[in-house]
Amino acid sequence: MESKAYCKWFAYPICKETIDLDSLAAHMASHNTPYSKGAIKGMLTDMVGCIKELLLEGKNVKIADLAIFSLGIKNNGGADKTEDFQVSKHIKGVKLRARATGDLITKSLNLEASLRRAGNI
Repeated sequence: MESKAYCKWFAYPICKETIDLDSLAAHMASHNTPYSKGAIKGMLTDMVGCIKELLLEGKNVKIADLAIFSLGIKNNGGADKTEDFQVSKHIKGVKLRARATGDLITKSLNLEASLRRAGNI
């Protein structure tokens, strides 16, 4: 039986570039701020470290109009009884989750995203 998706054309996002923390700090510094690229990078670096720390403490971190960051668990089946549950047996790993919030929610993105044919980039 052939898939309903066979020989069909679908949209997918194309990433032109990945911006690292240093480039993000430089970009932010270029927006008429009194802070230098170095000061901004220092604050962002500290922010990243603090977000990791808070997530590992079991807290979610919300950055308004961006995302709520949280940790998720990749389960590997389940135990029939609570006393049979073993972390090493029933958990594959932990993953980082980011749920859009505020201005970045799907409804807003649909209005603001730039869509075009890949051949027209």
